[in-house]
Amino acid sequence: MKKVIIVDDEQAGRQLIKQYLSEFKDLILIGEANNGVDAVKIINEFNPDLIFLDIHMPGLNGFEILPHLNEIPKIIFSTAYDKYALEAFEVHAVDYLLKPYTRDRFTKAIQKVKWDSEVHDLSSLAENLVITKQIFSDKLLVNKNQKLILLNVDEIIRLEAYGDYTKVITSDNVFISSYGISVLLEKLDNQRFIRIHRGDIINLNKIKDIIKHGKTFEVTMINSQKVKVSLSYMDRIKEIMI
Repeated sequence: MKKVIIVDDEQAGRQLIKQYLSEFKDLILIGEANNGVDAVKIINEFNPDLIFLDIHMPGLNGFEILPHLNEIPKIIFSTAYDKYALEAFEVHAVDYLLKPYTRDRFTKAIQKVKWDSEVHDLSSLAENLVITKQIFSDKLLVNKNQKLILLNVDEIIRLEAYGDYTKVITSDNVFISSYGISVLLEKLDNQRFIRIHRGDIINLNKIKDIIKHGKTFEVTMINSQKVKVSLSYMDRIKEIMI
């Protein structure tokens, strides 16, 4: 038997999930919350195996809840907004139910928990949402002192490869992302974030100056860090200097 908690500020949303959930006898509903603060309390108290999680709620939104949890359960997001699909992927959501959804769509989400409860790729989320345009993250989930934090990408000055992980550098902090630098590059707006070296991505809005050294360039960021441009990535730098 698996323990389930529903977090949704709308009673109709919670009721629909309960109705659909009643068909799955191995899933036991042990609690509900209609705001983010109560959600943190009930999830930490009862340690569910699965939560159905809305995003826009009073107190804390669905993503802001996660850093406050002692353990992260399996998550199925249930929301009326399609623009958070990439963030759902970042926290390894099992699925992303876009309201209004059918019983069949709900059943498919439950089946994913049983058959594949690990990381789900972005393509399956996009398929479910029928996303036809490219969507970039405006936040990244990063680690700081063993806590998960949602960081606004506007704060990022540069990203630096760190083995299989990535250092995410802001003006006053260095965070660690559990994703490799190539994966993060795919999540960020390529009009703002460019790769200038195999192990370096910079935010174009955070450049202080660019100096030419022979055949290559050196970029100085607003935090005074200097990053050399690899010959393999010269074209993008030349584009912004035109």
